[in-house]
Formats: sequence, C-alpha cells, structure tokens
Amino acid sequence: MAEVVEPLRVRVTRKTFAAVGERDENVVLRNVSFDVAPRSFVVLTGPSGCGKSTLLNIIAGLDKDFEGSISLGHGDPKMAFIFQAPRLLPWRTVEENIALALPDGDPRHALIPEMIERVGLQEAAKAYPERISLGMQRRAALARGFILEPDILMMDEPFVSLDDPTAQSLRELLIGLWHRRPVTVLFVTHDRSEAVMLGTRILRLAPGSATIIQDETVNLSPQDRTDRDKVQAERKRIFETV
Repeated sequence: MAEVVEPLRVRVTRKTFAAVGERDENVVLRNVSFDVAPRSFVVLTGPSGCGKSTLLNIIAGLDKDFEGSISLGHGDPKMAFIFQAPRLLPWRTVEENIALALPDGDPRHALIPEMIERVGLQEAAKAYPERISLGMQRRAALARGFILEPDILMMDEPFVSLDDPTAQSLRELLIGLWHRRPVTVLFVTHDRSEAVMLGTRILRLAPGSATIIQDETVNLSPQDRTDRDKVQAERKRIFETV
C-alpha cells in the first residue's frame, strides 16, 4: 500500500455547469478549501443539490472541469469509489464481482473468501446479483472497495433508498471494516444521523453556490456509534447549535 504521509488537499475555487436553454450558468461550488488527514473518515453533508457529489467527483478525478487544485499527497495513492448504485456485473457472481477489482494473479485474491465472510455473504458468494437483495448487493460493493486495500475510499450515498434496518446494519458493517483497516474516507450523505454515526469529521455544505459553512469533529467512540441515543445527542449538538 502506498504510504499517504501528507493530507489530501482540496482547493476548489469555482465549479460551474454551463447555461442550458434559458437557464443561466450554474455556479455549483465556490471557494471550497479543506485538508483531510490520512486515515480519517470525513463526511460531506448538506441538502440535495448543494454540490456534494460534484465535489466528490472532482476529488476522485472524475470531473476535471473546475478552477482550483486537488493534491492527494506523496506517492501514488490508490483510490476506490463506491457509488449510489452497487454497479455489479449481472453476468458475474458476487465472488466474481469482488474479484474484478483485482488484477489477475494479485495475491489479494486469496483474501476474497475472508472478505466475503466479513460482509456476511457466504451463502450468496456463487449467486448472481439479480438473485440477491439490494442490501446484499451493497455489501458486495463494500467488499469490492475494501479488497483493493485503497489509501483513499470515496463513497457517494452508498446506503440511500434502503429500509432503515438494512441501512443501519450496513453502517455498522462499514464502521467495523474501517476500524479493522483504517483508510482515508470521503463519504457523501444528506442524512445527518448517518453523518454523525460514521464520520470522525463533518463538513457541511451550504445550498446554492456551495461553500463549507460548518467543520465539526464528531465526539463519539466506536462503541457510541452503534448507540442511537448517543448518535442523536451528538447530531443535536452539531446541527442544532448552528
């Protein structure tokens, strides 16, 4: 694994979408600047349409049409991206979809059975995506992201549209995976409780031409993060005092 010894540095001066028809040019991001310490779990939150996913795409290098700069730190850090949709290939089994993340002959192929067990998909390893639930598909997407052993993991609302018990179990799974192998995580969500449960730090974006209006450290232990009362108390402290 490439050693990330410097913080990830984000400097987005301006990001716009071109005018379409009678609509004026849309300024999506303006003067967004922050650093991310290695192996921290940073949550980008804010209302729908505030530019969270756009910012994540810029950091991941998927959108290069912006003013500013992104520095990923020294070396050549490996990145993985988990999207809203699990993006599993329907003609490959769960096990084969996870293996797709790795080059042929990579020694990490030997770790796939352990990863499948860790995410609770032993019984579904040979199943095709259409035969398993959306929650199980998202477990497979998590496994595929972590099997890469990335230095930086981007996650764009990976638990959206799930029922609450399924989403909660996946959040707890993610907490366990991350504590077992901490990587730098940038996680997008509009769900404030999810932001508090998962993040070590929360960056809150304003609606409109988004800037960062709040930068908070989350004061919860790993054990506290599965206690709904403690999560809600911390949520209230962070979001209802601004």
